[in-house]
Amino acid sequence: MRRPSSLLSSFRCAFAGLAWAFRTQRNFRIHIAACMIAIIAGVGVNLSDWKWCILGLCIALVIAAELLNTAIEMLCDRLIPERDESVRRIKDVSAAAVLVCAGVSLLIGLLLFC
Repeated sequence: MRRPSSLLSSFRCAFAGLAWAFRTQRNFRIHIAACMIAIIAGVGVNLSDWKWCILGLCIALVIAAELLNTAIEMLCDRLIPERDESVRRIKDVSAAAVLVCAGVSLLIGLLLFC
């Protein structure tokens, strides 16, 4: 069982990671902006509860994918700083995962709002 201070410390680290990503990662900020637009639009059209749930899941999926992509890219750069074909492919696949999540979320958003 974790001590409360240890648990609180892990939350601080997680929020520090979010803040760092927002300050330094352009694509993360773009996704946050798109999420804010979706939330404002949802308020504007008075989405039903179940549609808010779906929208929230889509937002969480895209943000989590972007954060994981950033972590994978940073880890690859740290472990193998020189150009490497395998690292390039890992980064491409990681970015493709974000693209898939964002694309599916966009399609779901269109269904939710139309």
